[in-house]
Amino acid sequence: MKSRLAALATSAALLLAGCDLAPPYKAPTVVVPVSYRDRTIWHTATPADTMPRSDWWAAFNQAELDRLEGELVARNFTLASAAATYDQARANAAAARSGLFPQINAGGVLSYNRQSLHRPLRSPDQPTFYGANTVGAAVGYEVDLWDQIHNQVVAGKAAAQASAADLAFIRLSLQAELANDYLLLRGLDAQAKLLENTVTAYRHALDVVQNRFRGLIASGVDVSRAQTELESARAQLDNIRGRRALAEHAIATLVSVPAPAFSLPRDPTEIRMPPLPRGIPSVLLQRRPDIAGAERRVAAANADIGVARAAFYPNITLNALGGFQSTALSIFNLPNSIWSLGPGLTLPIFRGGLLRAEEAAAVAQYNLAAANYRGTVLTAFQEVEDALAQLHWLGSELVDDQRAVAAAQRTLDMAMALFVDGASSYLEVAVAQEQLLGAQELLLELQTQYLQSGVQLIRALGGGWSDRELPAPDSTPLLHVDLKP
Repeated sequence: MKSRLAALATSAALLLAGCDLAPPYKAPTVVVPVSYRDRTIWHTATPADTMPRSDWWAAFNQAELDRLEGELVARNFTLASAAATYDQARANAAAARSGLFPQINAGGVLSYNRQSLHRPLRSPDQPTFYGANTVGAAVGYEVDLWDQIHNQVVAGKAAAQASAADLAFIRLSLQAELANDYLLLRGLDAQAKLLENTVTAYRHALDVVQNRFRGLIASGVDVSRAQTELESARAQLDNIRGRRALAEHAIATLVSVPAPAFSLPRDPTEIRMPPLPRGIPSVLLQRRPDIAGAERRVAAANADIGVARAAFYPNITLNALGGFQSTALSIFNLPNSIWSLGPGLTLPIFRGGLLRAEEAAAVAQYNLAAANYRGTVLTAFQEVEDALAQLHWLGSELVDDQRAVAAAQRTLDMAMALFVDGASSYLEVAVAQEQLLGAQELLLELQTQYLQSGVQLIRALGGGWSDRELPAPDSTPLLHVDLKP
């Protein structure tokens, strides 16, 4: 008797232990370069352990930008959609996990019935009217012999973590977009101030030329040329004001405020580039949320292979049912008790190739996820190198254009002095003015592009995010976004 019990216990343990049919998971291998090609921008940068974290934009020291970034996280509808998708993935993971536990259901039926007098096989002593009342409970437990449920749980958890990484990546992208729009807006403020000063200077120059024309010292051509310069500067100022309005509207949409109800005060103060984070290629795999999300989808696809393979094998369930049944309303008596106890087994015999097709689809999905992961990593390295190259060459352009502005200013000063002394025509002044304005406008545009490239580098490096921030699927939501208008 004892040997039978021991054998039964051993068999039960083997059944409950199960057999995992999913391939052993290993993240797809990628070739990581030893260093980034263009590292000149990092020569004086801060070390990696001071990389900015969630509030990386605060390094620009712009209180208005800090406020707008907070409003974006609280109200942006794209971010709210991503947060809802993550919540849905968490719920799906919890639903998959429920399969690991016994399922208990209770129910009851109270009915009063009439059967036909001519019902087949009806005996003469059977009543025409009768009650059929049942109250009971059922317990079912699926033995996860082939780890099918376990792999569903693994896949659900990985999918939820991938959705969390998607949310982090969308948040980072929106924050970077807002920072870029804000820097563009402030760059346009600086250009507007430059053009306003230019219009004032050109108006003064026109007055000088008109006075000289009335004194028969300058020609009408000089007056027309000065008038042209003034009107052209005014047109450029109008263009800048129009571009600023568009940038302001883009910021309004990002913070979920109707464009007509949103405005930002002008601020032409120069914004300086903060110390940029230093990065090494191997760390990028943990810093980018889109890379983490792609890797988690590979893990989910790997577990789905185990789910598909388990469908080939028997499915065993343990079932128990108990309750009371009677034709009267007083049914809770021992003679009215009913029960049923026993295992159930299902085994696929012929499915017309369906199971093979589902396994092949799962393997193909894994290959697709692995290819997407490698492609995501490749794109990430390109984005870092792009940002580094932009910073390097824009920095060189800034130095060159600063020298050009200084030279153009000297040229204008000399041309104006010669014109006032009557040693040259206004043509030389007009040419010098045009060259100076062009160099000054280019300088401001380069400064804005340089700052935006810094934002792109921070985004390309993950914005301080880490894959250690991936939550468990049963944790609290990562983000709540106010959907109220």
